[in-house]
Amino acid sequence: MPTYLVHPTKVFETFWQFAVKRQDIFFKRINTPDAGKWTEDPILAKHKFTNAFRASDRVSQYLIRNVIYEGDSSPEETFFRILLFKLFNKISTWELLSEQLGDISWANYSYDKYNAILSKVLENRGTIYSAAYIMASGRSAFGHERKHQNHLRLIEKMMKDKLPGQVVKAKSLSEVFYLLKAEPSIGDFLAYQYAIDINYSELTEFSENDFVMPGPGSLRGIKKCFSNIGSMSPSEVIKYVTENQDQELLDRGLNFQNLWGRPLHLIDIQNLFCEVDKYARVFHPEIGNRDGRKRIKQIFKPKTEPISFWFPPKWGINNNIEQKETKFHASLF
Repeated sequence: MPTYLVHPTKVFETFWQFAVKRQDIFFKRINTPDAGKWTEDPILAKHKFTNAFRASDRVSQYLIRNVIYEGDSSPEETFFRILLFKLFNKISTWELLSEQLGDISWANYSYDKYNAILSKVLENRGTIYSAAYIMASGRSAFGHERKHQNHLRLIEKMMKDKLPGQVVKAKSLSEVFYLLKAEPSIGDFLAYQYAIDINYSELTEFSENDFVMPGPGSLRGIKKCFSNIGSMSPSEVIKYVTENQDQELLDRGLNFQNLWGRPLHLIDIQNLFCEVDKYARVFHPEIGNRDGRKRIKQIFKPKTEPISFWFPPKWGINNNIEQKETKFHASLF
């Protein structure tokens, strides 16, 4: 990256090495069931990191295949399923609701039924939310004691305000972002994540390179990768890195395996900055964190449920995925 635009640090070199190694692990998991052969990097072997491509992560894969493209394809029902799943972002919560309700749909929605199912889990000391990111409680907007009750009211509000129709009429990914951000308890980070999730569906048809909103982890990663970004905004840095990924990799002599023909997009680079922030806590302990974080909390625990990788059809990459690469004994993602 030209130094007259920004001033990269040694962490930016690590950024590209991390991206390559993380994607190498992705393909090695598919082809090699022995976990001991996936990587020689002790940090990557011990700790949990997201994939280089967001859509390859287990939860995103479940969302795409089992939530978005299963069931009624109308805008209202597709939007309802996406937001309901993402508010909790936990596969087991979705599967519990499916098991108990039989049909997850706005047409058959009942606050009392959903609340009863979720409250029972909490009463039994279970969890209904993913630990991937923190959801605001929504109590100030809806007044309920329990977070899930407020979130059920939130999705009711979005549906009654006819937000699915507004999303379908949106002219850009950023417009979808601002529609979501206008809702109670949804800030920049979640609005962007939800916009990307909606864009996996047929409700919208935007490029993931149209718009980016860096989250807190990504901002920390950018600060570690660059001592100075000059007049560029963090979003512009992400865009520049995305547009110049081939040259950056070539300059370093690195071979990055893309996603069956799909290069990294803005959302992926945004996520990689977040992940390299975590990685650098251990790999570059001399690089301080303003928040005082010095370790990586999440330890890698292999999963045993296999994944058959499948992406939004409009991406045009599913035909590039050989069946032998998508079905295997233990995907461990």
